[in-house]
Amino acid sequence: MPDDIGSTVPRRQLGRLLRQFRNEAGVTLDAAAEALEYSRQKIWRLECGQGSVRVLDVKAMCELYGVSPEMTEAMRGLAAETKSKGWWHAYGDAVPNWFELYVGLESAAARLREYGETLIPGLLQTRTYALGLFRPGSRLSPEEREQAVEVRLQRQALLRRRLPQPPRLDAVLSEAVLRRLVGNHGVMIDQLKHLLEVSELPNVSVQVVPLAAGPHPGAVAGSFVVLDFPTTNGGRTAPEPSVVYSESLTGALYLDKPDELRAYEDTWRGLVTLALDEAESRDMIKRLIGEMRHD
Repeated sequence: MPDDIGSTVPRRQLGRLLRQFRNEAGVTLDAAAEALEYSRQKIWRLECGQGSVRVLDVKAMCELYGVSPEMTEAMRGLAAETKSKGWWHAYGDAVPNWFELYVGLESAAARLREYGETLIPGLLQTRTYALGLFRPGSRLSPEEREQAVEVRLQRQALLRRRLPQPPRLDAVLSEAVLRRLVGNHGVMIDQLKHLLEVSELPNVSVQVVPLAAGPHPGAVAGSFVVLDFPTTNGGRTAPEPSVVYSESLTGALYLDKPDELRAYEDTWRGLVTLALDEAESRDMIKRLIGEMRHD
């Protein structure tokens, strides 16, 4: 598995299969822990995809749950993939634990649908814009700020990578995001120019929801990303279920229940309906660049 994907998706796939087979076998968490001489916490962590998995553990759990030899072998293969490390591990503490999962999912996604309510999304930010987000008096040192920005810029490489195929990024931004001053007018002009440049990539679209659209569900939902995943093993394995990612100051939500996904799918459809098309959005961005040059 390429370094820019890492182990995130195999861990989640394997964990879901282990939970599914345990439930189908009618084995409770406590009964599995007792039979395998594992802690209940260990089995829970494996089923939640938190950490690498030993092939030996998969073999033991599959035997307990009565999993077929063919499926056991496939799951052993997934277990081997859970040890792969992504590029972001080299940045250590610059990637918080709660964000590490997202970086892995983002790298593995086939499509990203991102709504920006307050800021330009990280995948579309310039270095100076990203640095401008850190206020004077930030608890981070200059070195830590620089490292955090480097992680953000490294993430952007996925939009132009050759292998695996880069994801499709559909970004919908509130007009307020384009008008909100970060740094100074020079920083914003460069940022808006960068948006125009990136939107010319064949796998990227940028649309703007004008302020004239009035209140809408996206303003209530706030910024979010819907991540859709490709099929694996040449289409023989079902894709990882879609996930909605929503970030806060100290952590993040990963939503994948059907009713949660439906709510965000409805919100996304509403945003796309309200948004200017790609050509109109580019025209608006160009107008805003002109306004800032004359301020």
